[in-house]
Amino acid sequence: MQRDDPDAGDGMVGEGMAGLGASCPFTVERPIMRQRWERLTFVHWPFDPAVVQQLLPGGLRVDTYDGAAWVGLVPFFMRVATAAGHGAAWASTFCETNVRTYVHDHEGRRGIWFFSLDAARLGAVAVARTTYRLPYFWSSMRLVETPDEISYTCARRWPGPRATSRMTIRIGEPFGSGDLDERDHFLTARWILFSAAGTRRRYARAWHEPWPMHRAKAVALDDRLVAAAGLPQPRDEPLVHYSPGVDVRIGRPERYRPMPS
Repeated sequence: MQRDDPDAGDGMVGEGMAGLGASCPFTVERPIMRQRWERLTFVHWPFDPAVVQQLLPGGLRVDTYDGAAWVGLVPFFMRVATAAGHGAAWASTFCETNVRTYVHDHEGRRGIWFFSLDAARLGAVAVARTTYRLPYFWSSMRLVETPDEISYTCARRWPGPRATSRMTIRIGEPFGSGDLDERDHFLTARWILFSAAGTRRRYARAWHEPWPMHRAKAVALDDRLVAAAGLPQPRDEPLVHYSPGVDVRIGRPERYRPMPS
């Protein structure tokens, strides 16, 4: 998520906008929720921007890198607390997996559009659907780890369409200072989530410290969540990053204006 860029165009791609860096460009002083995202894997594939754009709501344009839109499959373990740091009554700990892409609005805000978010707590699904208008699904999920590998499984329960995802990744060496390149930041350093419900358009800010990042490789991958979102089934080897986690402060939902026609 970047500060508004007045030079950002209204075209499909966002390569003319300022580059993304590792650090969040703002703070969230009064969060409405605190979270910890941990044991998180970013799995990404490049896509034709036109294919991804047709799945986005009015007011958002797909962001690209090297001429491609990027779609991510991101499983992790979530810890949720109130703004004061107390456990949330509706759900405190659970596994989650999201399918996402990267977008910008016409004011230059860059962030995430979620095609789907699967979570293992029905209470979390209900709250996120009503408060943030995000496409959450209730799923059976599991995370199993060894010293150098981590496996994630997901089987969607409600609502449809039914879909599953299974992957095992091998965790490599941590990235050193300065090792992460512009593409790494493009895929991981995002600080806004967008949502839409009917004619209502919203975004929310999420602040955290820069990701501690490890090199990683998918040693087993059988995913149907990406295809269930209406995208072509990925065939190529994905780009993979792993992070042990970050603490996150979530801001209130804010409205954004649809892009002028």
